[in-house]
Amino acid sequence: MDTQFWLDRWDRREIGWHLSEINAHLQEHWPKLGLARETRVFVPLCGKTLDLVWLVSQGHRVVGVELSRLGIDEFMAEHRLEPRITELGALRVYQVDELVLFQGDFFDLRREHLDDVGAVFDRASLIALPPPMRARYAEHLRAILPRPVDRLLITLDYDQNRMSGPPFSVQPPEIAQLFGGDHRIELLAEIDALAESPNFRQRGLTALTERAHWLRPHA
Repeated sequence: MDTQFWLDRWDRREIGWHLSEINAHLQEHWPKLGLARETRVFVPLCGKTLDLVWLVSQGHRVVGVELSRLGIDEFMAEHRLEPRITELGALRVYQVDELVLFQGDFFDLRREHLDDVGAVFDRASLIALPPPMRARYAEHLRAILPRPVDRLLITLDYDQNRMSGPPFSVQPPEIAQLFGGDHRIELLAEIDALAESPNFRQRGLTALTERAHWLRPHA
């Protein structure tokens, strides 16, 4: 799986991960993190998610990264935003007030791009990546964040033999392996998601669990 895979998905409009509503876990569990309104929040692999708008509405400064220029252009058009666009090395930067979106490869981000981030919301990043890339993702995220920060992480768990990802199945032991060194992992919610996801049933799944995790930095 490479960058062209995702760009092709956008070009073919195969963006089943995009939700037409704000993520329910975000609305229910984000307040539990107890963040100050002005906290800067990082949303990796953000696409054109409505969650960006919701986070800004909560008073947060928000920074996202998305590989597809089409995805960011659609986000701006759908919300009638007129960003200031600049080039920063391999990245293109879109800025509208307290919202900054980097267009480019997540792995091209550096610490100076996220120097004051105080929280992370990951709904569609970790589960978008196959196992070898998940380890690389976790390592790079650790390297570019200024310090361990609170994170709200959403994952899916299913029999990977029944369906090839993405989205991929990520089980709790792997989350502990990837992030447990810096964070205490608290399960906030665990739901049966198959009933609301008929497309996954069509792809062969007989069970699908969705979990929301709070990754809290060790004191």
